[in-house]
Amino acid sequence: MNPLAARALVVLAHVGIGLAAPAFADSSIVIGSKRFTESYILGEIARETLVRAGVRATHREGMGNTAVLFEALKTGAIDAYPEYTGTVGRELLKSSETDIDALDRGLAPYGLGVAIPLGFENTYALAMREGAASRFGVNAIGDLSQQRDLRLGLSPEFLNRADGWPGLARAYSLPQTPLVLDHGLAYEALAVGRIDAMDIYATDAKIAKYGLRVLRDDRHYFPDYRAVFVHRLDLPRRNPAAWQALRSLEGRIDAPAMIAMNAQAELAGLGFAEIARRFLGNATDPKVGRTGLGARLFADDLPRLTYQHLVLVFVSLAAACAVGIPLGIAAAGSRALAQPVLATTGLIQTIPSLALLAFLIPITGAIGTLPALIALFLYSLLPIVRATHSALTGIARSQREAAIALGMRQMQRLRLVELPLATRGILSGVKTSAVINVGTATIAAFIGAGGYGERITAGLALNDHAMLLAGAIPAAALALVVHGTFELVDRWLAR
Repeated sequence: MNPLAARALVVLAHVGIGLAAPAFADSSIVIGSKRFTESYILGEIARETLVRAGVRATHREGMGNTAVLFEALKTGAIDAYPEYTGTVGRELLKSSETDIDALDRGLAPYGLGVAIPLGFENTYALAMREGAASRFGVNAIGDLSQQRDLRLGLSPEFLNRADGWPGLARAYSLPQTPLVLDHGLAYEALAVGRIDAMDIYATDAKIAKYGLRVLRDDRHYFPDYRAVFVHRLDLPRRNPAAWQALRSLEGRIDAPAMIAMNAQAELAGLGFAEIARRFLGNATDPKVGRTGLGARLFADDLPRLTYQHLVLVFVSLAAACAVGIPLGIAAAGSRALAQPVLATTGLIQTIPSLALLAFLIPITGAIGTLPALIALFLYSLLPIVRATHSALTGIARSQREAAIALGMRQMQRLRLVELPLATRGILSGVKTSAVINVGTATIAAFIGAGGYGERITAGLALNDHAMLLAGAIPAAALALVVHGTFELVDRWLAR
């Protein structure tokens, strides 16, 4: 790699991190949450509790699954997040232990701990529509073993976690091959009869709404899932006031209260912050509920999300230009180098975005902006490298020979003749990368990097189509603006 290009990449990555940091830089305590309704609510309750105690705090919403939050805690990207004892035992410690003291000891080598039982349990379960369950004679999970043709729709995390489908299928000898469905979408699929059973959380508000039969765990497969906080061990010492504030939540939320708060989000359309304020005793508007698309589009978080999205797109694009254009030039100047360079950048493009993001978290030791910038940078390389290579190799031989006849050396020909002739071709590759980046950057919200994807992940969690559109429409509009801007630049260059 060109040394100057490599240095530019490092500088741009640090600039990007610095630009994206202001949203969190002024907060001493960072609370994380997973990508489902209850976790959003508990994370917001924790943040609001800290703020009321005079502690500066931020809630990084919907950061991903258990593995992502665990890495975020270990790297110090967050200080605490709401979790469940069964998940800590089975997923993080690979043990059947659910006792809080035992879990606390198990997490200690990682510099983490478990504390503050909130007062309710939220176990996994399977559920069916009441009519379908009666028709097939299914009351317990064990009954499913005799119903090979039943269609199961399970969430991606449940399908892969140690206490999820693999172990459940073995314990009950279940013959079905489940479909993969996001948790919020599975309820809709179940309601219209596209699937017959799904995984649920015991405190889901939609159980009653859709009249579901929760199947009895007759072999007691699922462990206890008491709601707790997983935290960094240095938190009580580093910020005693924050720790005392969080401890004030111990035992304050029972199962009916949690179900009611989930219903406020999923059925009444209340925002997570409003639900937290109501729970803590300071509702801003007792009549506030789900708002229309226009209000969602132009909500108070739009400037912040736009800023984060622009940083993700253009810092990664600038880094890709700094590296991709020299690579394209090198590939155009050497037939031996061309195929390896083009094949490698093409291979990177085939890696699934979520897989790449998850892979980069342990490599970088960070969560959020840095791995997101690296992933977007890698995805931006192929169009830029290919366009540069094609533009340079497409220059007419007569034009090169004319430059040679004038006595120009190789670098002079490149700088004064070839690159100016190839500029519009190179620009088309940069434009393609920029437009693709706008869409791909929405995935970065799955690891807490912000941007318009933050609304999309929340919309998926709530199955809220207006919220989904409130994230998708600005991303599409930004892609059109970026495309139009590059078209104007191209016209200017043509003149």
